[in-house]
Amino acid sequence: MLRCADGTLYTGITTDIARRVAEHNGEGGLGARYTRSRRPVQLVYVEAATDRAEAARREAAIKRLDRVHKLALCASGR
Repeated sequence: MLRCADGTLYTGITTDIARRVAEHNGEGGLGARYTRSRRPVQLVYVEAATDRAEAARREAAIKRLDRVHKLALCASGR
């Protein structure tokens, strides 16, 4: 999960976290349309998954959470 410059949170999946955060910040790639206008972004939460399907399910579950619960995940430092 990323925290954007405007304080909003962005959730996505990737196989290379460092590369993807760099892309979201405009280095070597486009990044998501959502983050392009909200740079810089900062990595605030990471979870590992065994495969892409599991990652996609967890991403969808996190996106359904309200902001309070997303912030609690970030604070957990997991």
